[in-house]
Amino acid sequence: MSANPASAAPEAEQPTGSGSRIPRFPFWAQIVAGLVLGVLLGWLARSQDLGWLVTTLDEIGSLFVQLLKLAVAPLVFFAILVSITNLRQVNNAARLATRTLLWFMITSLIAVAIGLAIGLITNPGSGTGLTPKDGALSETKGSWIDFLTGIVPDNVITPFTELNVLQIVFMAAVAGIAALKLGDRAKPILTLSQSILELLQKALWWVIRLAPIGTVGLIGYAIADYGWDLIGKYATFTADVYIGCALVMFGVYPLLLATVAKVSPLQFFKGAWPAIQLAFVSRSSVGTMPVTQKVTERLGVPKEYASFAVPFGATTKMDGCAAIYPALAAIFIAQIFDVQLGIGDYLLIAFVSVIGSAATAGLTGATVMLTLTLSTLGLPLEGVGLLMAIDPILDMMRTATNVAGQALVPVIVAAREKILDHDAYNSASASPIDSFGDTDRDEVRDAEPKSAVPVTA
Repeated sequence: MSANPASAAPEAEQPTGSGSRIPRFPFWAQIVAGLVLGVLLGWLARSQDLGWLVTTLDEIGSLFVQLLKLAVAPLVFFAILVSITNLRQVNNAARLATRTLLWFMITSLIAVAIGLAIGLITNPGSGTGLTPKDGALSETKGSWIDFLTGIVPDNVITPFTELNVLQIVFMAAVAGIAALKLGDRAKPILTLSQSILELLQKALWWVIRLAPIGTVGLIGYAIADYGWDLIGKYATFTADVYIGCALVMFGVYPLLLATVAKVSPLQFFKGAWPAIQLAFVSRSSVGTMPVTQKVTERLGVPKEYASFAVPFGATTKMDGCAAIYPALAAIFIAQIFDVQLGIGDYLLIAFVSVIGSAATAGLTGATVMLTLTLSTLGLPLEGVGLLMAIDPILDMMRTATNVAGQALVPVIVAAREKILDHDAYNSASASPIDSFGDTDRDEVRDAEPKSAVPVTA
């Protein structure tokens, strides 16, 4: 990672006092190279039966995911705490928070409707050759009782050691609201929390820079372990998930941007692309959160509001994992187990998707949300086992959709509340993700002449 502070300087520029600088590949190119290399190594490992290569790819991918998870618990706690307290710097904070939650629910409802429609049209469970015997009872279970009673922790330590993100969000929200009530007396704690959050984001950035290497391991192991034959059995279901996510991300979102926010959809994707591509690889909304917040601010959303909306969205806004996927998965599993679903069941799926999306918690995978949906419908939890093998392939597109939505809603709300900096939005570029991890670069960029971003309604 370069320490060169001039993020806006051309790559060919010569640093003073040193020799010629070796051009760096842009981050997106590194990711693509990782994807290609991972597929090749995975195919080689499987075709040549190279056990050592399969193990190596698995360890590389697992280590990358473990590093991301290592930062999740403290990052979520301090991000939510700081984001809530930052709302005091914004006029009409309660209105902004309410509008944000409302748009989270609206977009989730649209996403689950698309998932249900695709599932009913394509019948993804038919003709797969899979039977109920192919399923395995899920070790992770979710029910409304577990969901509601599990929000409040028994103690303050266990949620961090067991990575119960929903309980961490609850404690952070309570701490943030309490800090707001204390006012100036809580200032030392807030200053410390802000410093810790910045420290965690810096450390997480180092992990993010390893994403191309992690990609090699994750994709390579998926190909080596599952093989194309297994993927073929889930071809319709996999295509449904990708098509559904694509329709939401590249159909619904642009339509909302053009008609509701009245801004350029192309410009949105141009600015938000670094976060979307990282989400695709990392499969973690929380792990991508620092980059998501940066691109959201770059799109003209006031920092004080973005620092609330993005962390909030990273733990509750899951159009891919909590809307499209469980809708399709429920139809898929019902068809495998020969269970007929009615209108009431489809309405229940929509209800669970809109209300229970916090159960996904921004981590890789959506098992908890899926089991919550299945238990609500009375479908066999063994169906979860049918989908675990293919889950990593699906999770990439699901998470990319999640993160796109987490950047979209703050833009829509800011535009409707007339606090969006349109000059910043229209000038946002798909600059390399490399610039997001360097505080010095941010300071240089902030020092450049530009229109001030309004922070009040």
